[in-house]
Amino acid sequence: MAAGATTLRTGIEEVDPRHALDEARLEACLRSELDEFDGALQVRQFVGGQSNPTYLLSDGTRSWVLRRKPPGKLVSSAHATDREFRILSALAETDVPVPRVRFYCDDASVIGTEFYVMDRVEGRILVDQTLPDWTPEERRSLYESQLDALAALHSVDFEALGLGDYGKRGNYFARQIHVWGKQYASSHEAPEDRCASMERLMEWLPENVPADETTTIVHGDFGLNNLMIHPTEPRIAAILDWELSTLGHPFADVTYHLSGRLLPTSPFRELDDTALRAAGLPTQSEYVAGYCARTGRDGIPDLAFYLAFHLFRTAGIMFGIAGRAKAGTAASDQARSLGASAVPIADRALEFARGLGA
Repeated sequence: MAAGATTLRTGIEEVDPRHALDEARLEACLRSELDEFDGALQVRQFVGGQSNPTYLLSDGTRSWVLRRKPPGKLVSSAHATDREFRILSALAETDVPVPRVRFYCDDASVIGTEFYVMDRVEGRILVDQTLPDWTPEERRSLYESQLDALAALHSVDFEALGLGDYGKRGNYFARQIHVWGKQYASSHEAPEDRCASMERLMEWLPENVPADETTTIVHGDFGLNNLMIHPTEPRIAAILDWELSTLGHPFADVTYHLSGRLLPTSPFRELDDTALRAAGLPTQSEYVAGYCARTGRDGIPDLAFYLAFHLFRTAGIMFGIAGRAKAGTAASDQARSLGASAVPIADRALEFARGLGA
């Protein structure tokens, strides 16, 4: 989900009937896989996810989190819970803050789809990345912690972790442009649903990809809404939602948050650099400098291209959500309203790209 999106809800509710599961079979599975499971299974669902339904499991004393593929017909490469489990398992012994995964179940007969279970990390999910009601010092500390976590991820030796085949190397942005362009193309059926801005970007972006082919693990969705914040302290307790993770270019993660500030509905658009500094929020240049200082880089050349790319990508995601809403497989009632934001985001992407000569 795009950084700066403020319409998302978070919390825990009763299980959506569309995502109900066989609790008796799940309880039997948990008793088999978790030695400490003892009691009657209680299941509730986390609110806010657009992709993989996520549940809170409890035996009355302890709690865990279950992530599953959504029911219904799915794109073959989407909702890859097995990849999420693999990356979380591999990162467990690194400095990257991740939840402890417990087991993966590929037997769809248990709850209807594949799933995995991990320990619950207590904390807060924040949607508004301007952090209202926080002090400047708290905001500054949290963004420092966010950059610490991102630098730790990009510093991981993925070969040593056995992740050399976790994604393709090189041409990351070209491949991403193709993926999200394809998602846009498959999300509409009627000619009137076509978006001129998306189609122009699909022509311009591939011709202007920077030559840098640096490769690291990338999260792919690195915004505060996918970070578990410590319950009382301004620091990151765990990075969540690894569905889009792969091997790719680290600048994609760095510029993800910054691109969110450019969205039409972003609260950051009302804050100039002076206001950002007064609030304890990093300016664009300070965010980039903070990351570079942690990773030994001199700067981020072609920053403007990466920002234009991310707006295009966000629009592609929103078009996909709109398509899933029509098909009935989106995991949230907010899917339709989020899908409706695709066109203005694409228009903003093209506006930005035109500043680069598009």
